[in-house]
Amino acid sequence: MSQTPDSVVRTYIEQHRAAFLDDLAEWLRIPSVSAQPDHAPDVRRSADWLAAKLKETGFPTTEVWPTPGAPAVYAEWPCDDPQAPTVLVYGHHDVQPAAREDGWDSEPFEPVVRENRLYARGAADDKGQVFFHTLGVRAHIAATGRTAPAVHLKLLVEGEEESGSPHFRALVEQHAERLAADAVIVSDTGMWSEDTPTVCTGMRGLAECEIRLHGPDQDIHSGSFGGAVPNPATVAARLVAALHDEHARVAIPGFYDGVIELTDRERELFAELPFDERQWLRAAKSYATQGEAGYTTLERVWARPTAEVNGIGGGYQGPGSKTVVPSSAMVKLSFRLVAGQDPGHVEKAVRAWAEQQVPAGIRCEITFSGATRPCLTPLDHPALQSVARAMGRAFEKPVRFTREGGSGPAADLQDVLGAPVLFLGISVPSDGWHAPNEKVELDLLLKGVETTAYLWGDLAEHWRPVP
Repeated sequence: MSQTPDSVVRTYIEQHRAAFLDDLAEWLRIPSVSAQPDHAPDVRRSADWLAAKLKETGFPTTEVWPTPGAPAVYAEWPCDDPQAPTVLVYGHHDVQPAAREDGWDSEPFEPVVRENRLYARGAADDKGQVFFHTLGVRAHIAATGRTAPAVHLKLLVEGEEESGSPHFRALVEQHAERLAADAVIVSDTGMWSEDTPTVCTGMRGLAECEIRLHGPDQDIHSGSFGGAVPNPATVAARLVAALHDEHARVAIPGFYDGVIELTDRERELFAELPFDERQWLRAAKSYATQGEAGYTTLERVWARPTAEVNGIGGGYQGPGSKTVVPSSAMVKLSFRLVAGQDPGHVEKAVRAWAEQQVPAGIRCEITFSGATRPCLTPLDHPALQSVARAMGRAFEKPVRFTREGGSGPAADLQDVLGAPVLFLGISVPSDGWHAPNEKVELDLLLKGVETTAYLWGDLAEHWRPVP
């Protein structure tokens, strides 16, 4: 009896499992910590290692792209069909700092397998999820009898994601022509749980600012001057109090301009997820939920814009009392943005709002740091449906949809390249990204391999982008 395409894929993966894991362990031994200058040679070594391994996999073009910081890796494998979709896979090869004394049960850069889990820094975030594409494309070719993928396949693996991707957008802009794609696959995310495979459809953007308020040229006596001159600390408190209305909506005029609202179908899909709010609160080390009226907890953290006070200070902070009107105060704010919001517009709105709140006699300085745009792919997009079908084949169960409440560089790819961003990740919350004993579930890692083995053929069959 001849094998089905799925059984060919699974047989191929099983036959090459040991070599795949050995290679991944070799990569994980390279401590590519981008945040620590002493590890800059290791980050370069990691990039060189990956470029060589992608060449060995079959990619005819592999290059290490320098940046003012850490290098990125680019690879390309054209399809023999010029009309096939072009897909760019994004990930990163740098990792968070890690040391045994942080609480690891084993050396963080000496991979170890325990109970079918691979423990090492980068196992899930993000080397494991980058590397499953190598075996996946080979399984795809073995099962289809092709000599090249069914899509024009490109990879961009950056080396500074764990340091905030300071040079990533410039890199994408510099190489925009070579990176041009019909869709972007981001493999730097996760699933709801081991039993609930999910595909993320979008991430929120981010804007951050610091507001510094200056009053008297120095701290002055509250008995001599209090109540007769403006107090910067009081103004800071009033700014914070004015940030939201009684329904926990952001009260900054123009803040919600352009927001793409949740569809009824998306709200239904979110509600179907097995969400345990009490367990979620325990993980948050918090005791109650709170937020914008009319939305569930998941809707608030995935699909609604927010304003958060990250820090507030001013005046005397030492023991006892010091009866002064302080000379200055500060507030640090962050804004999570959703699809349809423009960070530049939000910055202008925040500046206008803050300046209107500040009374005469107080000088206001507002400094915004770099912003991240939100990204969202509609549920009915054919490429998103291909990702869901491929994952469903691999996991042999229905795939649900989520969003991510955080932010990342994926939005730069969408913004510069004008391509929809799709998320394909197999990590689960217990993998412990950035924490001691980071791990990846080996069964899920191989499901990621299998998903990509199905994905390229599904995209080529069901999606022909309009030129």
